[in-house]
Amino acid sequence: MRETSEAIVGAVTGPLTAPRTLLLGRYDTAGQLQYVGRTTTMARTASTTVAPRLVAGQPGHPWTGWSFSAGWGSRETLNVTLVEPALVVEVGVDVARDASGRWRHPARWHRTRPDLAVTDVPHLPPSPS
Repeated sequence: MRETSEAIVGAVTGPLTAPRTLLLGRYDTAGQLQYVGRTTTMARTASTTVAPRLVAGQPGHPWTGWSFSAGWGSRETLNVTLVEPALVVEVGVDVARDASGRWRHPARWHRTRPDLAVTDVPHLPPSPS
């Protein structure tokens, strides 16, 4: 089962001028941007729509020093470029999530949401105790 939802773009694979995938985040209840998943490979038209809205990450980016796995159970890490977490996108996601609230399967990019601020994006649910 799939649903649409919003997320914040925190990093990309590929160049900023032609991103291949978007790494997505949501804020937790402590106000920290947490990784929740990434998109499938973007079509050229989607990539050219998103690229002008991306700004390279600045020092102090919330994901500085993080590494991202290339896939479930993989030791390979993705080569990512951090971006300012200011762009909200709508994605189609599988309702399956892990214990930390991350989407278990890649999201499908639908559109940018310039009408939404990052504060409008749903927060991660509290971690189970």
